[in-house]
Amino acid sequence: MRGRVDLRTYVGSVPLPNPVLTASGTAGHGAELAAYVDLASLGAVVVKSLAALPWAGNPPPRVHETPAGMLNSVGLQGPGIAAWLAYELPALNDRGARVVASVWGSRVEDYAQAAAMLAGAPGVVAVEVNVSCPNLDDRSRMFAHSAQATAQAVAASTACGLPLWVKLSPNVSDIVSIAGAALDAGAETLVLVNTVLGMAIDVKRRDYRLGSGAAGGGLSGAAIRPVAVRAVHDCRAAFPDVGIVGVGGVSRGVDVVEMMLAGADAVEVGTATFRDPRAPARVLAGLQRWCRWHNVGDVRALVGAVHQRPGSGPTVGAGPATAPPLVRQAPVGWGPPPVASPPPPPPPPPPPPSSPPPPPSSPPVAPPPAVPPAVPPAPPAPPGPTPTPGRPRPGPVTRPDVPSRLPPLPPRGGRGMREGDHGR
Repeated sequence: MRGRVDLRTYVGSVPLPNPVLTASGTAGHGAELAAYVDLASLGAVVVKSLAALPWAGNPPPRVHETPAGMLNSVGLQGPGIAAWLAYELPALNDRGARVVASVWGSRVEDYAQAAAMLAGAPGVVAVEVNVSCPNLDDRSRMFAHSAQATAQAVAASTACGLPLWVKLSPNVSDIVSIAGAALDAGAETLVLVNTVLGMAIDVKRRDYRLGSGAAGGGLSGAAIRPVAVRAVHDCRAAFPDVGIVGVGGVSRGVDVVEMMLAGADAVEVGTATFRDPRAPARVLAGLQRWCRWHNVGDVRALVGAVHQRPGSGPTVGAGPATAPPLVRQAPVGWGPPPVASPPPPPPPPPPPPSSPPPPPSSPPVAPPPAVPPAVPPAPPAPPGPTPTPGRPRPGPVTRPDVPSRLPPLPPRGGRGMREGDHGR
């Protein structure tokens, strides 16, 4: 397909030119990525989560690389919303970026205060409510781990007067029920998912690798992409008409396709940006190439497509369904031949009559045993390995009688390999 791919999408009520966004916490508070990426070319820039007041974050070390991702315990360090509005947002507006502000708090009142400060902020198209934060009013349990607390934080954030996105945690037993509570409280878009709880220990020092100590950190990167895809899939099946943004381990265009097939309207690129600051632009280019190669003219055709395949599971909006068990068939002609099933057991003898029969006048004479016909002996088997039962034995290999095209070998002692050359 050589035509132009239509990448426009909607996330809830927010129109975007394409479905590739930055992830909160990985692109800074302002225009830090502008030296590597045209911020106006992305769907939106989701800035690092902000509180109403400045916050220092956790002590170092704050990040630790893992085999398939990264652990972080930055602790939501930020300058506060007032400083962000004054010094960071103007740089994003100057570059034409569509901005999604992210807010967090330790109490419900903190969300209300932060959201109210964002009302009327220029260039801000939506507010993401980060509920993966300790709730000081609930024994420091995360807001995202309780449907009720999540709903309270979202309801308090409506003070901004902007479309609300809620970023949920995968560290729960039923993310769909918590998503439903957030939607009922006023959110129009689900951002799925935040980091997975993890920990790393230095075996030499016998100590924690992150400064947060026993609290551990959040795992992100390629290792959690299947977790995010599953969350997107299940929430799209439960809520077919809401906005969904997939985030977690996206580093290629095909990863965006997978998220969108599961049900995402847009996708955020996060940890990949730490390795390559151009990752969001590279992922967007990869999505365009994939659509051209697979004749996809409108990227919206991918959203939730896996739910529409006949026989692939429940349709969008339907409840969970059970599929018949998968029966794996062995390849024909491979392995030992099938063994015949044993004959059925003989029927039970009939019950004895009420009165015994009279004895016979003479004992019955048994017939003479049958003499089996003579069978000629089988010819001796030819020498060689016994072929595997069920697999055809290969025939002999015939070599063509043609001269070799390879050059002749050098004579011994000539200009060939000298002694010791084999080790060079």
